[in-house]
Amino acid sequence: MITQDIQEILLSEDQIAERCRELAAQIQADYLARGSIPVVVGLLKGSVPFMAELMKRFTMPVEVAFMKVSSYQGTKSVGDVRIDMDMDLSTVDRDVLLVEDIVDTGRTLKAVKQMFRNKGAQGVQVVALLDKPDRRVVDIEADYVGFEVPNEFVVGFGLDYNQRYRNLPYIGILKPEVYEQGE
Repeated sequence: MITQDIQEILLSEDQIAERCRELAAQIQADYLARGSIPVVVGLLKGSVPFMAELMKRFTMPVEVAFMKVSSYQGTKSVGDVRIDMDMDLSTVDRDVLLVEDIVDTGRTLKAVKQMFRNKGAQGVQVVALLDKPDRRVVDIEADYVGFEVPNEFVVGFGLDYNQRYRNLPYIGILKPEVYEQGE
């Protein structure tokens, strides 16, 4: 039973759904004001539940793409950002909305944003479900943030530990004994 591994629930399913409604409304208003149809790019795998929750709230047209990038091994960011799967469409002269599960060190986000600029994107904005500013090692911020969270190991709603816990409908703090035994 995976819930026995959770120390505390930080954000409930209802809190997440409500915040996603608010974020979607704000993002849509901003893009419509600019007259832009964004390419919504989910960073696999963690962004999937968040991206699905956001996108079902949009009434504006969007294009959807996915990328897989990695910089973590277990609980540690190794600092080496790798693109494991690139997108299958061009973003030249397009606005990109990157969907990220969490902004932690900021390394992945900075590298991916730079990659889109190098590929000719007109603009790159970021929406993150969670922000953990206490862990930031590079100077970068998301344009839209769902929730700020403390410097704890959080899982659920797409976030994982060794590919587990992504399916939890809430965000919870993982008990340290769960991940300390794997290090």
